Amino acid sequence: MIETKRNWKELLPVYGPLIVLVMAGFIWAFQYIKPAPPNHVVIASGEKSGAYHAFALHYRKLLQDEGIDLEIITTRGSVENLALLAQGKVDMAFVQGGVGSGRPVGSLEGLGGLYYEPLWLFHRSDIELRRIPDLKGLKVAIGPEGSGTQALVTLLLEENALKNSGVRSLTRSSAEAAAALRAGEIDAAFFVASPTSPLVMALLHDPSVQLASIDRAEAYTRRHDFLTVLTLPEGAEDLASNIPPNEIKLLAATSDLVVHEALHPGLVSLMMQVIDRVHRPAGWFNAEGEFPNSRHMSFPLNEQAERFYRHGPPFLQRYLPFWAASLLDRMKIMILPLLGLLLPLFKVVPPLYRWRMRARIYRWYEQLEAVDKESARRQKGSRAGLLEMLDELEKEVRVVKVPLSFSYQLYHLRLHIDFVRSRLLKDTIDS
Repeated sequence: MIETKRNWKELLPVYGPLIVLVMAGFIWAFQYIKPAPPNHVVIASGEKSGAYHAFALHYRKLLQDEGIDLEIITTRGSVENLALLAQGKVDMAFVQGGVGSGRPVGSLEGLGGLYYEPLWLFHRSDIELRRIPDLKGLKVAIGPEGSGTQALVTLLLEENALKNSGVRSLTRSSAEAAAALRAGEIDAAFFVASPTSPLVMALLHDPSVQLASIDRAEAYTRRHDFLTVLTLPEGAEDLASNIPPNEIKLLAATSDLVVHEALHPGLVSLMMQVIDRVHRPAGWFNAEGEFPNSRHMSFPLNEQAERFYRHGPPFLQRYLPFWAASLLDRMKIMILPLLGLLLPLFKVVPPLYRWRMRARIYRWYEQLEAVDKESARRQKGSRAGLLEMLDELEKEVRVVKVPLSFSYQLYHLRLHIDFVRSRLLKDTIDS
């Protein structure tokens, strides 16, 4: 214990200034450290029966594994989602492609397209319907208020000069519209839904309704770059029953994940990995790995998302849990300058330490040399006082403490003191 205390006392004068310098560097760098990612984030989904909500639930499960709580806000659809996002009431939102077109994007950014959202136009079987203008005079459900379905259908009606006249538009939920169509209360209904949606499956198998193939579908994609033409092959749903009975051309937008630009970059990187895991598998209309992607985006692509598409996940997040990778990423602003400071300092400190230890020994040689020179100058009979000086010098040297690696130099000093003393004693005896 005594040896340990002694070592600390020996090291403190050398390493103390270094410690102070490093602490000052930490304090200076601390002000530049990015805040930690939040452990709570809010997403606007859609109707509870829709795909947006189902995917949000999947996201929540994956984020929980990384210690992030995802709060899901149900809405009427993309238009309401975009409004909530613009107002800062949510951090992320599902937005149907094209809904943001022509609107000021402000502080909103896109993480990418997630999957195709086909626009399904079902109508009564006793009606022939091949083009959008064929809806004139019919009673048509165009989607609930505030939904992406309504926004897209309204655009198509405008393109065909049918918005304000000719079509009796009804705003109903998807379930209400499907029930009304099957009951014959309306003539047609638009739906934006996954091909595996129970609602779509039920309508495809209902002989009282028919799925329309949109003629001039390619023309719409030329006029609006967020739209894509999808082909549903004959018999794709049921080969035995040949459903659908003919090849169908569908218009589709993509579902985009849009975030506020203030969302923490670390959380964006984590979300990119989540959506890649959820949406990478192949679907009815896409090959494996086709989604997520940055095509057809109506919003500026987030910087972290762009980096993900080019290089994949951040290096640390590939091998470490999110919390550990995030901590190291935040600390790098302190670690890198610290390494730059410590490396040259550690080159300087060992020589400085050796110099200090030797200085404890070598400073006595000045007094020893003075005694030796004085003995040569004095007459032989007047050297007795010098022996007392040597005795005093030796007493002081005996209490000098140095590390074991320097003890041989301390013993050399004591040998030299004895050597000078023996010469003085010899001269005294001879005199």
